[in-house]
Amino acid sequence: RNVKRKYSEDYIKFSFTIKKKNLPQCVICFKVLGNDSMKLAKLKLHLGKCHPNLLQNHEDYFERRLSGLKQKRLNSTSAFYNKTSNAVRASYIVAYKVAQAKKPVKHCKQLVQKRWCGLFLARKLNDISVSNDTVSRRINEISQNISEQVVDEIKKSPLFAISTNVALCSRLLVFTQYMVEGDFKDEFLFCKILDTTTKAQVVMEIVNNLFEVHGLDWVNLVGVTIDGALAMLGSRSGFQTLVKQCAPMVTRVHCFIHREALVLKTLPDQLNAIFKGLVKVVNHIKSSTLNTRLFKRFCLDMGFVFVLLFYTSVRWLSAGNVLTRVFQLREQLDLFLQAQGKDEFRNVLTQSNLELVDIFGILNKLNLQLQGKGANLFSHQSIIKAFLDKLELWIVRVKGNHLVQFPYVDAISKEAIRTQILNHLWKLRDEFQQYFPEVDRTRDGLSFIRNPFTPDVNSVPEDLQEENLDLKNDFAAQDVYQQSTIEKFWASVTGSYPNLLTHAIRFLLPFASTYMCETGFSCLLHVKTQTQDPLKL
Repeated sequence: RNVKRKYSEDYIKFSFTIKKKNLPQCVICFKVLGNDSMKLAKLKLHLGKCHPNLLQNHEDYFERRLSGLKQKRLNSTSAFYNKTSNAVRASYIVAYKVAQAKKPVKHCKQLVQKRWCGLFLARKLNDISVSNDTVSRRINEISQNISEQVVDEIKKSPLFAISTNVALCSRLLVFTQYMVEGDFKDEFLFCKILDTTTKAQVVMEIVNNLFEVHGLDWVNLVGVTIDGALAMLGSRSGFQTLVKQCAPMVTRVHCFIHREALVLKTLPDQLNAIFKGLVKVVNHIKSSTLNTRLFKRFCLDMGFVFVLLFYTSVRWLSAGNVLTRVFQLREQLDLFLQAQGKDEFRNVLTQSNLELVDIFGILNKLNLQLQGKGANLFSHQSIIKAFLDKLELWIVRVKGNHLVQFPYVDAISKEAIRTQILNHLWKLRDEFQQYFPEVDRTRDGLSFIRNPFTPDVNSVPEDLQEENLDLKNDFAAQDVYQQSTIEKFWASVTGSYPNLLTHAIRFLLPFASTYMCETGFSCLLHVKTQTQDPLKL
């Protein structure tokens, strides 16, 4: 049974006073002992062991040292105060570095010691509290402080947008973007565990509760970006629809990357059969540990260091990477399957899959263009519009039997699959136009947001035309536009052209994709390893 000992005023005779949390502190060396040391014998032992020359001193001496200790605690210029303050500050820095490293505390202490302390300064690390509980508490305090700062900045911003996503681990992740200090800023807002279902109503209740707790106004929300899950995108009871009821002016965005991934899955029947056959070939080898080892050894003996990759439908680049690797190892695969007598798999490894390798390689490059931070709706629309134009160009080229943009096909076979390539390009064009209808619809009507100095005033809404004319003739604003990003430009004209600004940021603030949420889930999976699974995040 734990006994909490109490301090006695007589302990000052042995150089000890009381500190917060009922802990004894020496008035000579300022060392704080544990509560179990609150015994006369242990306090005498400390005095005799650490300060033997003071054993015969009178109680008045220790009273004077106690008075001096109290003064040092209050005096911000004293060495004692600075030492304690620096130790606390260092403890917070350690906690912050531990959180950034995404590793257990025990793995980060050595890193901190090597980075901040040489061997002769290593003992100073003892002044810094880096226990598991302390670091955990510091991380929570830092997180809470950052969250409060973000909420305060959102409240100061005229408008803001959010991006949400729900992972298979039943967690809701929300990022926000707002305007602060003459620029746009995106920040993590919160992560919540969905204890029951992942339906839109549950997600809406969590987000609405957060808005109410922090005093955020739905009226100021101008953008919500989600992926294509039915719970999020449903037209009747989806999350976007529920948000629209609370924020009538909100712009609803379906993640550009997710839509591009959906287009990638709409293969013509013939190519889809070939793709599924190639996946079966890969699974035949990768699903068996014996086949995996044998094929790896087989490739090494032939001078190849490549290994096959598993196909994962939820990974954006998986299909293209798998097909490229199959093409690189096509000869080794054919020989290996021949040795195993798997003729049904060998038939799939024909030249018909070469066009798939090229097309998926092109789509992977497009996907990488859509990834990353700092993108807006206009930049992603431009990327999609450029790709649609390229598709039209490639269709014309393929009709003329010119396949320079398909290097694998061009290197081995042209005429045999030219019609197949044309059918695939036509289908891609139709699918992109179906999934991205806004590319042509909003390109001209909102051109004055991308560049307010070139478009005809008649293309600007009537209630904004006069402000637009003032802006077009503002030479100082033109200089700012030429030297900064489009986001910084519009943030810089907040006071001068408020109506134009409000209209512009309704289309600049919304996230173009859920990329931030996806990277957040990747970090979460990295932290939630087997050794750290009990962590509540």
